[in-house]
Amino acid sequence: MVHKAKGNPPPLEREHALKLLREMLRIRRLEEKSAELYQAAKIRGFLHLYIGEEAVAVGAMQALQPEDAIVATYREHGHALARGVSADAIMAEMYGKVEGCSRGRGGSMHLFDAATRFYGGNAIVGGGLPLAVGLALADKISGRQQVTACFFGEGAVAEGEFHESMNLAALWNLPVLFCCENNLYAMGTALTRSESETDLCLKATAFEMPAWPVDGMDVIAVEWATKKAAVAVRSGGGPHFLEYRTYRFRAHSMYDPELYRDKQEVEEWKKRDPIPNLIEHLKQQNLWQDDYWARMEAEVAREIDQAVEFAEAGHWEPVDELTRFVYSEEKR
Repeated sequence: MVHKAKGNPPPLEREHALKLLREMLRIRRLEEKSAELYQAAKIRGFLHLYIGEEAVAVGAMQALQPEDAIVATYREHGHALARGVSADAIMAEMYGKVEGCSRGRGGSMHLFDAATRFYGGNAIVGGGLPLAVGLALADKISGRQQVTACFFGEGAVAEGEFHESMNLAALWNLPVLFCCENNLYAMGTALTRSESETDLCLKATAFEMPAWPVDGMDVIAVEWATKKAAVAVRSGGGPHFLEYRTYRFRAHSMYDPELYRDKQEVEEWKKRDPIPNLIEHLKQQNLWQDDYWARMEAEVAREIDQAVEFAEAGHWEPVDELTRFVYSEEKR
């Protein structure tokens, strides 16, 4: 059942398109600032940047409702920001401060926010898949018409959890939207070196699950396809699988020398950068004004600067509270 979303996206509306552009720019600038702060040893541990893939998180979040659940990977800053977790809370978390969305205990790879139903941030490849199935099962048993969107990379498709989760979701007709972000490299391993079948949508058909590929560098295409899939899942159509074909412009992590891919390949993909491409699309539709970009850049710069100030002013967790949430609280 590999096919594409039926129909075509509706005509582009200026205000909505500018919102999409601004959201992608927020992610891009947050990630660039994070890289800078990592080099300055303000952010420590692991750091996986989302630069290049912004269209997926931004487009997909437009299709989901506030009551839906989100499960993401260790490259989740963009998903969290697009979902509504504040830049302040994200930056403070990466600093390890208690004002962070996970009280500074999760860091870059474990962002969590119950208020927006953002359930991580999971450092284990494929680790979020069983969690998503469990969340969807709870919704179904409770009779809630909600969707659980599970984001994962193509590297997770090679894991056992992927097949187990897909099978149970299909068997029990659970409201899960499987969102595979295929950026062609599982850390440093090319897709062709890890999968005998590189058309990932075909894997979903083994579970009798509707699946289709999406241009993950086109935020409009992502939003349209995700909306179609989310509506089907929410209405009882069972789990769906989307393969967002995208690309990361930066290294896998800050420790990655990128010896596994050619620099020319990266430059070719940068020609499909979702941010300038959306601007060009707006210009072609006569929906762009020259002052938009400067205003947007200024607004986003203020937000990111404020987030850094918030994190810098944050507090470290007191040593005497390090066992909090680990052991039961003593009753007095």
